[in-house]
Amino acid sequence: MLNEDLDRHISLHHALGFKFRTQALLLRNFVAYAEARGDQIISADRVLAWAVEAPSPQQRRNRLLEVRRFAIAMHAEDDRHEIPATDAFGRGLFTRRIPHIYSQDDILRLMTAAASLSPAGTIRPLTYATLFGLLAATGMRISEALALRLADITDDGLIVDKTKFKKSRLLPLHPSTRRALNAYLAVRLRVAAESDILLIGNTGKAVAYPTVIAIFLRLTRSIGLRRTPGTGGPRIHDLRHTFAVRSLESCHSNAAAVSRHIVGLSTYLGHAHVTDTYWYLQASPALMTHIADAGEALQRGEVQ
Repeated sequence: MLNEDLDRHISLHHALGFKFRTQALLLRNFVAYAEARGDQIISADRVLAWAVEAPSPQQRRNRLLEVRRFAIAMHAEDDRHEIPATDAFGRGLFTRRIPHIYSQDDILRLMTAAASLSPAGTIRPLTYATLFGLLAATGMRISEALALRLADITDDGLIVDKTKFKKSRLLPLHPSTRRALNAYLAVRLRVAAESDILLIGNTGKAVAYPTVIAIFLRLTRSIGLRRTPGTGGPRIHDLRHTFAVRSLESCHSNAAAVSRHIVGLSTYLGHAHVTDTYWYLQASPALMTHIADAGEALQRGEVQ
């Protein structure tokens, strides 16, 4: 019963244009948990029992809220379905994790370590070095990079096709990035592959996200950016934060230039709202210097 309800719930979201992948995985996990205990309707107590098994407070809250949305939809059809309280785990607000802003040396060491992967002389090490370099040079989402196809590489730049928010955008590339990408392409085009996906492994298949994360964690530990397994450290997504910060650092510090730059950066990153771009910014010595200079200029009565 619950499984059938979930199938309809997922199909509805797909029909409305949502990918609904992560949400579907969570909900299927919950439904399997509930049905294994004989449930045919959603029980608030069962939702909490399942959600509390998540390893972190944020993941517990994500589980709760996702199943709660499912429960609201099902309750509209059958009021026997119970809707768990939004604040069942407290009213704590989401805490933004402070991103790691990579130095140029950090990125160089990561790419060098990737280029040293085995088997030597195959496309695998070149693929991972190219992937990490591309993320650092463009600020793309990891999902966008892994979805790139050969046809997405154009004379004008990279076409990021219908990703988050179902938007497509063109990413102009710096000449150095273009040269590195061309060097990878020269090898990639000689390798037999199952599809036209850009980034592939030795089997000719697209590299998978879980594999990328596992290799990223291993490499960052090997170069000292992370400590032992189970401890925190830089994330692959922090390369996107780093791109945003370094981009703003290169901007002239007067207000008009910053305003124009933020709009351009927001478009390049593929954000729906400029406020989403602010989330990616983090104080750095260079930015704090710009702010101090602007404050002093304002104090002196100079126009910025």
